[in-house]
Amino acid sequence: MDITTNYLGLKLTSPIVPSAGPLSSEISNLKQMEDAGAGAVVLYSLFEEQLEHEELELDYHTSVPTESFAEATSYLPDHFEYKRGPEEYLEHIRNAKAAVNIPVIASLNGKSIGGWISHAKLIEEAGADALELNIYSIAADVNKKSEEVEKKYSHIVKRVKSEVKIPIAVKMHPFFSSTAFMAKQLSEAGANGLVLFNRFYQPDINLETLEIEPDIILSTPMEMRLPLRWIAILYNRVSADLASTTGVYTAEDVIKMIMAGANVTQVLSCLIKYGIGHIADIITNMKRWMEEKEYESLEQMRGSMSYKNVADPSQFERANYMKVLHSYK
Repeated sequence: MDITTNYLGLKLTSPIVPSAGPLSSEISNLKQMEDAGAGAVVLYSLFEEQLEHEELELDYHTSVPTESFAEATSYLPDHFEYKRGPEEYLEHIRNAKAAVNIPVIASLNGKSIGGWISHAKLIEEAGADALELNIYSIAADVNKKSEEVEKKYSHIVKRVKSEVKIPIAVKMHPFFSSTAFMAKQLSEAGANGLVLFNRFYQPDINLETLEIEPDIILSTPMEMRLPLRWIAILYNRVSADLASTTGVYTAEDVIKMIMAGANVTQVLSCLIKYGIGHIADIITNMKRWMEEKEYESLEQMRGSMSYKNVADPSQFERANYMKVLHSYK
């Protein structure tokens, strides 16, 4: 039973890739992920604000008198210090590469060019096998046209791609005016892979304190429907590899994503909920299903249920929307 796959030019032993998050901050967890059958791992993100913070601290220590007080860190979130800084992040990459044999993918999270160019180079030098760009930008300016927002994404990818040789994946969000066109633009800008989709964590209002507060909720299985649709639509229509993320919990979820056209499926919420060993359960059940259905490899099923290959592609479009509404009882 061949469950190997190719992603970002890397040969992976399985399509299960733990996504960026707190679990990857410990080397022991990375080893458990490898032992459980993960094909690769995406490390937790290094944030643009951390790069800016490092630069501000350097400027402060070299130019501000000792009796002065700097408020440069006031814009950072509470408990920001629990995340390792840039130097620690590079050391974590080196330690991860020494500890596991599966590919290690670094992650940069930001909204602008910022320090991405220089740190992308350092990440490459530290030994990362690939780099995932998590471009987390809320288009809140009512005077900024959609073209301006979209061009910024492509510009970031082009600039980073021009400076490093390791493959780059872009973690997209689904809120572009034309998701398909944006996927094509990012692919043409040099993205080797597209990760569908980034979850923009939504704020909440605390009615007791009358303050805006974060409200982080784990993804649910229902949320996989959105990336499933778009992976099926984009399969073989963009040159970039496709990775699903959000809502993948079971072997059946993984199989559906592969059939839609995914190269890999990223997981996190299910590992937080059920433990890292859940990866092994997914793989066992996936192999059992493949054996029962007489599939010899993932490649045999990849894209078989994509927009390109299904008998009625309109099922991924408006026709399915009308059918679902009329069929509800």
